[in-house]
Amino acid sequence: MRWMLLIVLSLVLMSPAHAQAPPDAFWAQPQRGGNSFNQAPPDRAYFDALRATGATWVRLTPDKWPSAGGRDFLMGDADRYQGLVGDDLATLRRVLDDAHAAGLKVVLVPLSLPLLRWKQKNGGVVDQRLWQSDANHAPAQAFWRDLARALKGHPGLVAYNLINEPAPEYGTALAEHADAAAMRAWYATVKGGPRDLPRFYTALIAAVREVDADMPLMLDPGWYAAADALAYWPAALDDPHLLYSVHMYEPYAATSAPNQTRARPYRYPAAVPFAGGMPRWDAAHVARYLQQPMDWADQHGVARQRMVVGEFGCMRRWPDCRTYLEDVLRVLEAGKVHWAFYAFREDGWDGMDYELGTTPLPWSYWQAVEAGRTPTAPRADTPLFAPILQRLRAGNR
Repeated sequence: MRWMLLIVLSLVLMSPAHAQAPPDAFWAQPQRGGNSFNQAPPDRAYFDALRATGATWVRLTPDKWPSAGGRDFLMGDADRYQGLVGDDLATLRRVLDDAHAAGLKVVLVPLSLPLLRWKQKNGGVVDQRLWQSDANHAPAQAFWRDLARALKGHPGLVAYNLINEPAPEYGTALAEHADAAAMRAWYATVKGGPRDLPRFYTALIAAVREVDADMPLMLDPGWYAAADALAYWPAALDDPHLLYSVHMYEPYAATSAPNQTRARPYRYPAAVPFAGGMPRWDAAHVARYLQQPMDWADQHGVARQRMVVGEFGCMRRWPDCRTYLEDVLRVLEAGKVHWAFYAFREDGWDGMDYELGTTPLPWSYWQAVEAGRTPTAPRADTPLFAPILQRLRAGNR
């Protein structure tokens, strides 16, 4: 009788109802989350706090964390990749475990790849080596093959975002936010070469698929994941588990930190410099701009549940930030796309930490940071955070 009970129990536990759902199942309905770009590895309390907002996923980068094996976390040295750093991988697994225990799903995103070091860790210089030859793509493929093999089966992971905000167009004749015709004309000149981003992704996807056939892979378009930069992609890529992610900070001249130092900062709604002109940005313009990747998806047969706005935000002390967030979120919710706000409780920068409201942090806070301490910031459910928090909580009901 005991053996019979053990057999029955084993069959029940192996049944589909008790098996772990495949990662792709998570993306079957709109998911709302936040970005974690912290300098120190987040702990369980951090993920519990994010989950308490109603967020279901976190877009997590480990690249700012200190490495036990060199200059670049996980890679050791992005100039000469020779394999994953074991101690760094253990740290990452611990963080993934904490996120999973808190009930959050994770999209892992590197800021750097071998031969493509993130600008802020590269002396402020844009690293162009990856885009200069096909041979320079091989270390990135090896990195992702190694990482996918090492993390395969982790229950907290639901996607790999293969690189954050690529810009193979940088330094070429193609201007940011050029019109679609100009983008397609430029792409014709680089197609088949090392700056061909869809081709680069195709090879990177193949490297991951050698060791993991099912993990969803999230792809940012060029020009730093601009919502209009999918215009030159001739087709969706050939893989059933892909997600396409754009970022939304436009008009950047108004939403970003440099605007705060202008004698007369740009406002919203208002005319703001963009793509060589001075268009009026308002709710309608935001909607038109964000419609571009959706039109691309519709044209190429990409379902709406495969579309993501992986980052969006504005400087919290900008007087129009809440209005802007409302307008962006209204479009994302109506479009039923996945989204993640930037950023949740970033420890090295407070510019888009909406729980801090619109006032500056006290000088004593920054004195404590400079002294190597981790002070407690005065966070709360502020009116500025309300547009995001309301959607997070509504989506979790």
